[in-house]
Amino acid sequence: MSRSVLSLPPWITHALRAQRGPVPWAAVGRGALAAGPVLVAGMAVGRTALAVLAAIGAMLAGINDRPGSRRASVKRLGVPALAGAVGLVVGTAAGERVPPLALTLLLTGLGLVAGCASAVGPVASAAGTQVLVAAALGAGMPLPEPGWARALAFLAGAAWLLALRLALPTPGALAGDFRFDGERAAVADVYDAIAGLLDAVGTADARTRRFALTAALDHAQDALTGPRLRRWASSAAERRLHTQYAAALPLAEAATALAWAGDPVPARAAEGPRRLAAAVRAHAPTGPLPAPSRDAPGLRALDDALLHAAHTFDRGGGHRYLHTRRRTVRGLLHTAFGPGGREYGLRVALSFGAAAGIAQALHHSHWYGQHAHWYWMPATAVFLVKPDLGPLVSRVLCRAAGTVLGALLFAAFAAVLPRPEGLVALVAVSGALVPVATRHFAAQTAVVTVLVLALVMVGGEPQASVSRIAETLLACLIVLIAGHLPLPGRRGGQVRARLAAAGDAAGAYLRHVLDGAGSPGRSDGSGRHGGPDDRATRWTLRREAYRALAEARTAIALAAAELPSLARHSAGTDEVAVLLERLVDTTTACAVHLDDTGRLTPHLTERLVDVLDELAARGERVGDEVPRSHPALPRPTVPHPTGSHPTPSPLEPSPATPSDSASSHSIRSHSTPPHSTRTHTGA
Repeated sequence: MSRSVLSLPPWITHALRAQRGPVPWAAVGRGALAAGPVLVAGMAVGRTALAVLAAIGAMLAGINDRPGSRRASVKRLGVPALAGAVGLVVGTAAGERVPPLALTLLLTGLGLVAGCASAVGPVASAAGTQVLVAAALGAGMPLPEPGWARALAFLAGAAWLLALRLALPTPGALAGDFRFDGERAAVADVYDAIAGLLDAVGTADARTRRFALTAALDHAQDALTGPRLRRWASSAAERRLHTQYAAALPLAEAATALAWAGDPVPARAAEGPRRLAAAVRAHAPTGPLPAPSRDAPGLRALDDALLHAAHTFDRGGGHRYLHTRRRTVRGLLHTAFGPGGREYGLRVALSFGAAAGIAQALHHSHWYGQHAHWYWMPATAVFLVKPDLGPLVSRVLCRAAGTVLGALLFAAFAAVLPRPEGLVALVAVSGALVPVATRHFAAQTAVVTVLVLALVMVGGEPQASVSRIAETLLACLIVLIAGHLPLPGRRGGQVRARLAAAGDAAGAYLRHVLDGAGSPGRSDGSGRHGGPDDRATRWTLRREAYRALAEARTAIALAAAELPSLARHSAGTDEVAVLLERLVDTTTACAVHLDDTGRLTPHLTERLVDVLDELAARGERVGDEVPRSHPALPRPTVPHPTGSHPTPSPLEPSPATPSDSASSHSIRSHSTPPHSTRTHTGA
């Protein structure tokens, strides 16, 4: 049988795909010590209802307990927990005072705001999820305690897990201060990724290794830039890690330029970054570093970066900046309430509001018995409708399968376990399994279903496996319908918003590199193009461009795994993303060459203009996803299909300005400046 017959459509293969990696034993231990002990403590003082809410807070924090630094976990766990507490207060007050119809409208409006805010980023998305789930719990789980007491209990559970995250050392992290083992591992992974990219130069794996390098740099940047009481790192260990991260940026730039050129590099070129990675992990000196040959600009840049690392690697100061820029309030609002955020918010509002309304109607009609709670259906809809967490159809299939499996498993456990001791033990075991189960949404759903059903039974709720399965299937149907309804504006807003951000970042990076090529004053006095501040700005822009491209690729991949009726709205955007990657890679090669010689070769100029021309053509084909570029860039044109006059590319402003031709001339003139005065020496 042919491969084409055996191949499955993307929306099925995505549902079957699971993440791989070592078991996070530290997170498993924290999960075992979180929800179960919190539940036992609450029951011991006679506040079982509040103990259930505290255990739910610990469970939701456990879902967000991912690998990374302790500093980053404060924001990743704390912000969603605070949002959940607010949701509990709002939901409790509304559930006690507002009639069903008005309550449905209120929850729909809350879903709109939370959905729009979720478009800002992963932490905002987790906060949007928890505020809606907690609001559904507050409104749909009647308890004698007031809203503020519920919120405090919820926060106490999340705070307990966060305290465990901050206080407990990671198993095996014996080198250096264990408080920074997450940062240390992230920085070491960057050097390993650089070595991996150098190994793959000239092979088909180079693009995949470059993606891995981008992911490692993003992770290290997030690990080092968590919330802090002081503006700068206060300890010598943390300052040393900042310096080691900064030393990796020129190495990453040189490795990217070598991968773009595609010429094989000496095998020893990757040995230096590997030794640096080992030094970071062992908290030890670097030792001697092998120098690669210096017969190409990229190799000379790599050699210079290794020499720089050898001199600064073990210093505790000198690099306070992590090459990030704080996002402005205006930028955050634009992301939240722009086309992508509005589409996101409308989907969440429709699904959450419809699920809340139907759940209340079924609850008041007692269609599934005399249960006092109706929170399950809207809470399920929240987890299903989040487009940044996976394709809609994949999440629906996994949620349905996971709920059925979890409910059946719990029914079997409930029939044989003693109460409440057996149920408490089941909560503790399920909490320990949450970090492992997050690798696949169906497994996570099954574990969370068992945990929540055990919690509500401890709180006095009768066994409700069958009704939970029925409610989950109804929520799946609601979200599927809401996900395919036509909405105002153009479809695929999330993908287009990410692609537009990537295009803006790529244009800013290219503009900075080319503007600096024609600015003699931006020299550091040693013959190199651009001084230290100029290169720091360049590295910041390069990091922003590659991070934005990674986010765009993720959004495009998720959209492509939807059902064909939804996937067609983002058709062609993957081609634009590939061209933007080529543009950023080419810009990086230009920057390295300008550092080396102070000029662009005709080959580099031709490659740069070619990718801009192709990008303009693709942008014309798929619509307005590609943003306009700065007038300093050359003006690509797209042949008109019916006439002889060219059509201005969507990359360029219209009408043309006099600066366009001058700017186009300036980029081409970079290939023929006076010879550089720099003299190259051996390592």
